[in-house]
Amino acid sequence: MNTQNRKINGRWISIVVVASAVVMGFVVLYRTNYYPRTDDAEIFANFIGIAPQVDGPLVRLNVKDNQFVKTGDLLYEIDERPYRYALENTLSEQAALEGQIADEQRRIAALVSAVSVAQENIHSAEAEVTDAERGVGRARAEWTYANNNLHRLEPLLAKQFVTVDQVDKARSSETAMAEALKQSESQLTLSQAKLKSVLAQHEQARHAVTTLEPLINQRGAKAAAVKNAQYQLNNCRVYAAFDGIVTNLTISEGAYAHVGQEMFTLIDARTWWAIGNFREGLLGRIAPGMKADVYVMSRPNLRFAAVVDSVGFGVTPDPDRIGNLSHGLPDVQRTLNWVHLASRYPVRVRVEHPTADLFRVGESAVVTIRGD
Repeated sequence: MNTQNRKINGRWISIVVVASAVVMGFVVLYRTNYYPRTDDAEIFANFIGIAPQVDGPLVRLNVKDNQFVKTGDLLYEIDERPYRYALENTLSEQAALEGQIADEQRRIAALVSAVSVAQENIHSAEAEVTDAERGVGRARAEWTYANNNLHRLEPLLAKQFVTVDQVDKARSSETAMAEALKQSESQLTLSQAKLKSVLAQHEQARHAVTTLEPLINQRGAKAAAVKNAQYQLNNCRVYAAFDGIVTNLTISEGAYAHVGQEMFTLIDARTWWAIGNFREGLLGRIAPGMKADVYVMSRPNLRFAAVVDSVGFGVTPDPDRIGNLSHGLPDVQRTLNWVHLASRYPVRVRVEHPTADLFRVGESAVVTIRGD
């Protein structure tokens, strides 16, 4: 009887163990499908290479390797004296141009005034010519009258219809009128010559007036030179653009810094991600906005809440399966692999409240997707 009981108990224990294993398998299968998890993940953050934008001796290096810096902290300083002198020189050239423009404005104002005076002289000379022409007209009319009167009286003298005295008076009047006519014509000639001279002076003064446009057009270049010099001077001091961690520092004070030559890397400590590689069959259950848990290998007992930012849409094709995609015809492998491994796609998970001193770029991590 005891042997039979032991057999029955053994069967029940076996049934319970098998049932427990089946239930556990279903639970694991369910959690694997509905709560995807991967330990093929790494911690990642944005980072930038810090390189100078001006050349010169490094007079001050205000950071050390692996140091945490805050936004606005001074990172390094390059000797600013050559750039300060360049700024002063461009400012001096700009001031000289403005002085030249002011002098030219005064000179042009004087020339314009001379043109105005010449214009007034033209009006005056034209009035004098007009008056002289009128005087010539009057003198010619008076001489014509006196000449006609003399020619009328001379024939009457022979017939003694007029006296000699009347003829002499008429002759004297004609002579006087002729002289007056000559004087009027001479005055007209002088007035016309004066008008011609005034017109020539006006034309000369008008052509002497220049424009400020060539000088004014230089203002833009001078202002740009000043801004560029100020920009170069400002780049002698470089400040942290965000809270970050200095790493890979490869220079020291006294070294000569070159433009574009990276001195160290600054990791953006404001945002950290875990990039986990998930099998392609699980991607249908992962979507941006889902909650997730992140564990780092340095502190595996700490759970960090995270949210899915994005799911990758491409990886490099496996040449063993589709061959090499190159120019010309595809290179397809003449082999057959009986076991095909599922492709893995990167899923970017953003840590919501990271602890800066616990996260390092490239650190191993475990990511679990908790769903909506």
